[in-house]
Amino acid sequence: MNILIIEDEKLAVDKLVQVLAKVRPSARVIGVADSITASADWLNKHGDEPDIILMDIELADGQSFAIFDRVRIKCPVIFVTSYDEYALKAFKVNSIDYLLKPIQQDELTQAFTKFDEMQSSFRSSEKQSVNIQELVRQLQKHTGDLREYRQRFLVKHLQKLISIEVSSISSFFYEDRVTFCRTFDGKNYILDYSLDEIEDAMDPVMFFRINRGLIVSIKSVDQIQAYFGNRLAVKLVADYEREAIVSREKVNDFKKWMGK
Repeated sequence: MNILIIEDEKLAVDKLVQVLAKVRPSARVIGVADSITASADWLNKHGDEPDIILMDIELADGQSFAIFDRVRIKCPVIFVTSYDEYALKAFKVNSIDYLLKPIQQDELTQAFTKFDEMQSSFRSSEKQSVNIQELVRQLQKHTGDLREYRQRFLVKHLQKLISIEVSSISSFFYEDRVTFCRTFDGKNYILDYSLDEIEDAMDPVMFFRINRGLIVSIKSVDQIQAYFGNRLAVKLVADYEREAIVSREKVNDFKKWMGK
């Protein structure tokens, strides 16, 4: 079985690959795409190759539904999502399934069991196309009412205004009464927002406020170590100039956020 993974979080991809190895040892991941554009390009070149696609709904450049507008999907799709389990149950259509993050082994096993049982229906590409498009329409209708999170910030840099994509931000921090964002290339930019406002505007799947003065991206977490006082010390990919400490009251939520 050849599998294409469409997911923009490296940790999520690694977790999915690990679970796949247990559920379907013979399965082969033939590609990983992390955006709408990359997915469409890959499928245009290799559309006949995957037997199934594991597709995250929220990608860095938008919802993965847009992929269906750019290319015809010829194989079954299992959506991966962080949305509420009960709301999504109403949108399970025929041979299509969904998984909730973090991916659990038994759930993936059930999804593949469903795929095996209904594999004959996939032989009709026309029917499969109808099923997928119907699911996409229903999910779009449902998620259209969900909140949209901040995608970029306009900041002052030297004598210019530049747009910083949220996906390029490692952390937000408050220092000397000023709020900054730090990008993965190690640059700091001043923001005209409080950390409370930024926390409220960020996707909680991607960003977590580990203490009163620091919000970190899940992509920036490199190492986690025990710290005195039942706290945690976090090493970030783009080094934060002060210690990044998870406050005691945030530790349990932080572990859940990291996928424990």
